[in-house]
Amino acid sequence: MRWTTYVSPSDGREHPAVLVDGRLHGLRTASRLLDLLGDDGEALARAAEQARADPLDVVPEAEAQLLAPIPVPPSVRDFYAFETHVRTYREANGQQMDPDWYELPVFYFQNPAAVRSARADVPVPPGCVAYDFELEFAAVVGRTGANLAPDEAERHIAGYLLFCDWSARDLQAREVRHSLGPVKGKDTATSLGPWLVTPDELEPRRSGRAFDLEMRASVNGQPYSKGNAGDLYWSFGQMISYASRGTEARTGDVIASGTVGTGCILELSTVHGSEQYPWLRPGDEVRLEAELLGAITARITEPPPLHPLR
Repeated sequence: MRWTTYVSPSDGREHPAVLVDGRLHGLRTASRLLDLLGDDGEALARAAEQARADPLDVVPEAEAQLLAPIPVPPSVRDFYAFETHVRTYREANGQQMDPDWYELPVFYFQNPAAVRSARADVPVPPGCVAYDFELEFAAVVGRTGANLAPDEAERHIAGYLLFCDWSARDLQAREVRHSLGPVKGKDTATSLGPWLVTPDELEPRRSGRAFDLEMRASVNGQPYSKGNAGDLYWSFGQMISYASRGTEARTGDVIASGTVGTGCILELSTVHGSEQYPWLRPGDEVRLEAELLGAITARITEPPPLHPLR
C-alpha cells in the first residue's frame, strides 16, 4: 500500500488517503495517518478497505494537494549510514574513515516543525549562501518500543518514504566547530514523501541491508546524483535498535538513512569542483526520486530576512 496525507477538496481538512491506480482514495473516519499506526499493520489494511469501498474523495494524484505523509512526526532522526558518502567526503579532505563509524550508527535530531511535502517550495535559510539537498530515504516507526533488538526493531517499521534533508552548509560548518549542531544548518526544511510505502511493497527488492532501489537527483533538469538504497551499511533495524537504546522509538518517528553516495552537492563539489556543481540558488528546481518511493520536486525560493542578534 501507498499512503499519504492530503487536503480534501470536499471539506478543506487533512485526511489520510491510499493510492489506488493513480488516484487518492480519501479516508472519512481518521484525521491523521499517525492514528492508523501503532500495531502490526492491521489498522492500515482495514482503513485501506474502507477508503476503497467508501472514499471521501477520489482525486487524481497529480491534482491532489499533498502534505507530508506524517505532517508533524513526533521526532525525526537523521543517521549517517551510507559508507560511500562518508568515505568519499572524508578522503577528499585527506581523512581516513574513523573506525568507530563501523561501531556506532550515529544520528542527530531534526526539527519536526520543518517538515514539508514532496511538492512544497523550499526557502533558502536566512543568511545562507551554500544551500544543498541530501538524497535519502527513511523508515517510519509503526509501533512504539524501547531497547529493541535489531530484528525486533525491523518488525516495528510501518513503511518507508523518500526524504530530503536540506542543508545550509556554511551555517553548518560554523556551528559544528563548537561541538554542537548541525542546529540551524539543518533547521529550515525537511521534505518527506510523497508516499508512505508499506514494507510488503519493497520486500521483493530486498538487497543487502536494505532494498535494490535506484535513487537519483537532478537540478534544473541536469543529472547530479545516482545511487542505490541497497548500499546502506547500517540496516533500519540496527538504526531503530540504536535509537531505542535506553529510551523509546515512538509511533510515527521518522528514521532517515543519511545521504546516499553522490547524493549531495557538498560531496559532488568536493570531488568535481564547485563550477560543475554550484550551491542551490533561488529559482532552482530540484528533483529527487527513488524507485517505488516516488519523487520530491522542490523550487528553491528567496530567504526570509536575516535579523541581527547584536
